[in-house]
Amino acid sequence: MTPPPHPFAKGHGAGNDFIVLPDPTGRLRLTAEMVRSLCDRRTGIGADGILRAVHTTAAPEATGMAGEAEWFMDYRNPDGSTGAMCGNGIRVLARYLVDTGLSPAGALPIATRAGTRHVHIPHPSPRFRGEVTVKMGRPLLPGPDNITVTAAGRTWPALHVDMGNPHAVVLLKDLDQAGDLTTAPAATPADAFPHGVSVGFAVLRGPGRIGLRVHERGTGETRACGTGACAAIAAVRTADRTAAADSYLIDAPGGRLRVAVLPDDTMYLTGPAAIVAQGTLHLTTLTADMDTSVTVAA
Repeated sequence: MTPPPHPFAKGHGAGNDFIVLPDPTGRLRLTAEMVRSLCDRRTGIGADGILRAVHTTAAPEATGMAGEAEWFMDYRNPDGSTGAMCGNGIRVLARYLVDTGLSPAGALPIATRAGTRHVHIPHPSPRFRGEVTVKMGRPLLPGPDNITVTAAGRTWPALHVDMGNPHAVVLLKDLDQAGDLTTAPAATPADAFPHGVSVGFAVLRGPGRIGLRVHERGTGETRACGTGACAAIAAVRTADRTAAADSYLIDAPGGRLRVAVLPDDTMYLTGPAAIVAQGTLHLTTLTADMDTSVTVAA
């Protein structure tokens, strides 16, 4: 028997795009093949990842956070692997929950594999421009000190920054030095990143302004990366603490993100988050049938 159509939405944050699958009761069983099929940009819907929205009481990974948040973000990379945290993804998920009436505007805690993150969506008003803010927490610098990254035939020292997921950040003078990033840069030592790593290339363009490109693990180079933006700021501030700012503009290929840094290094990420289409699709246990009905959002 063919399962009934399942609703979905397509959204993005500064060009970092996602498929949202509402699954309040946690009945949807996503396989890696289904994720890969849905995220394929030629034969599927196409996305940098999938955001499955589940009530924390229905998600085994989130039952311990049920008292903190109503919703759990089950984030999947387009290669089918799971992810702990996604700064742009969680803002897109929050936008979806508010736009569909599943959550009210204002403060919105969302559980993730990296813990509960607090999102804020302003109430609708003429001044609201679609930007959403998430408290990203404090960066961790787990080491070791001998991290290197190789790309485009060159090798640079890098800093290991944990923003709920691992990043290796390289500071460059020119982002073109990173090459086309078609293939994943090599980060060593390998045992520092047993589950893979996202590699960021950052250039300081002036006080409080950073240019950034990121090759995300399980995805490839993305148009923007929220955790990568915060990791880049941590690397810049570590390299020269005397020049540290309390707010940064991050110029990514897909748009601009803003990050505020508190005195204790807690970071708040702000940027656009939009739902651009909604529809239904048919899922099977092995693949995603691209028999879809789509409505483009205004």
